[in-house]
Amino acid sequence: MAGKISMGARREVVSVVTERYRSAKRAEKGRILDELCATTGWHRKHAVRALRRREAVGPGEVEATRKRRRRYGATIKDALTALWEASDRVCGKRLKVMIPTLLPALERHGRLQLGQSDRDRVLAISAATIDRLLVDVKIAASGGRRRRAGFHSAIRREVPIRTFNDWNSPPPGFCEVDMVAHGGTSVAGSFIQTLTMVDIATGWTECLPLLTRDGSLVAEAINRAQSLFPWLLRGVDFDNDSAFMNDVVVPWCRQQKLEVTRSRAYKKNDQAFVEQKNGAVVRRLMGYGRFDGVETARMMGRLYAAARLYVNFFQPSFKLKEKRREGAKVIKRYHAPLTPYQRALAHPKVTAAVKRRLRDQYRSLDPVALLAEIRATQDELGNRVDRRAGQARCLQRACTSTAPATAATFAKTLGKTVTAGEPRATHRRSRRPYKTRVRMPSKLDPHLAAIEVWLAEQPQPQLTALAIVGRLSEKHPEEFGTRQHSIVQRLLRALRRRAAEQLVAEESLGDATTAAPLSGVVDGSGYVGPDPPTAPPTEQAWKATWRGQSVDIASTAATAPSG
Repeated sequence: MAGKISMGARREVVSVVTERYRSAKRAEKGRILDELCATTGWHRKHAVRALRRREAVGPGEVEATRKRRRRYGATIKDALTALWEASDRVCGKRLKVMIPTLLPALERHGRLQLGQSDRDRVLAISAATIDRLLVDVKIAASGGRRRRAGFHSAIRREVPIRTFNDWNSPPPGFCEVDMVAHGGTSVAGSFIQTLTMVDIATGWTECLPLLTRDGSLVAEAINRAQSLFPWLLRGVDFDNDSAFMNDVVVPWCRQQKLEVTRSRAYKKNDQAFVEQKNGAVVRRLMGYGRFDGVETARMMGRLYAAARLYVNFFQPSFKLKEKRREGAKVIKRYHAPLTPYQRALAHPKVTAAVKRRLRDQYRSLDPVALLAEIRATQDELGNRVDRRAGQARCLQRACTSTAPATAATFAKTLGKTVTAGEPRATHRRSRRPYKTRVRMPSKLDPHLAAIEVWLAEQPQPQLTALAIVGRLSEKHPEEFGTRQHSIVQRLLRALRRRAAEQLVAEESLGDATTAAPLSGVVDGSGYVGPDPPTAPPTEQAWKATWRGQSVDIASTAATAPSG
């Protein structure tokens, strides 16, 4: 009934109710608003604005709205500006809490003087009013640049969230979408991104290279993937990346009748399906190097064209069947490994025409030829990994045709020889030529013989590096001083190490020439005593044979010095 009331009738109703509304109490105003909203069909806020308007100035003129009297003048604004600067330019909510303690401090030191009425207004001001009064002050303080309101967060808020447990076995056509960056160890500059789309029901995976992270390129890639999937897309699930959550991708997907959802921020398990394929497919094919340039993107497209057939038709993968928690233990059960092609044939929601087309395509594919194409493209991409676009111009152009001889040659090597190393050229690390270090001459070289004589004359614990530096500085004061203490220390360590090695070698040689060989000893211990050798001694004097000598253990223990 409210929709049938004309505009003139609504004006008459408002003119009748206005005087009663202005003179009514708070509870009566609420009942008047309820009656007016029920009669006119207006929103409650619109009804309040209509009742607060003044009477028409003249016939046919629009009623003028009542202007709100300004409560905070220039004095209050200047005081807030001083308080804002004194608080180190904090936000309005924090400044509101600081004013009761900051204002008396400024007044106590004579930095701010306010009347009693203005002081009460400053103390009673709200945080929102503080931000509103200081808008132009903050813009001037930032050099005239106003912070642009982010539209990514607004679009992100209107896209519903879907977690991992919210899928509930959807039909084919619902995909998780993610991007893999091929920037190597640095994200500076422009590099290629891979858009990965994974069907939830079957695991069907499509990968497309993008030159840059741009919303229009994402929409174009999704449109291209629609022609590659065997069935129509029904929905896409993104993460919170600004390349997806923008005013280009989300409206385009809704225009294409695609259900748009997103994962929670910093919750990668919400996109577990596509995260699995990012590692098992994209990183396995491309590695973790840096790729950029148009020619490299074309090679990646050629690689993904062969890999999509090889992965979707011939590579089985696991799919989670159930997951339950028993105390602190999580138990997971998986379905038997199947290829996306097999899952599509077994799914009841896939039409018979699609299944027939998939069977025909499967019978025409040669997995060895596809793998040969993948390896050949990876070899070409291996020459471009971690190279800038300008450095890659001198490389040989990628071959766009696949000769049967290449697949035949590749097939002959299968099962015959297993080459050591990584077969994927995109994963190989280029070996840097070893740079031979040349020993620089030391200022101790002319005095090395003298130092060795000093060490031979006096034992090493008494002759320290400082003592050697002192002797050298006495003979050559212009060359040596306390700063050469560290190089003398290094020299002493090297000489002592060399002397210890020679001592050990001489002792080993002497033992080998004088000791009689023992029969039956194979562990090098030389012990042929009682079994077990670690048995505790008794009051009896046990005897053991050690290197052909008879030793009385009890008597030896009795005569050994204590401590």
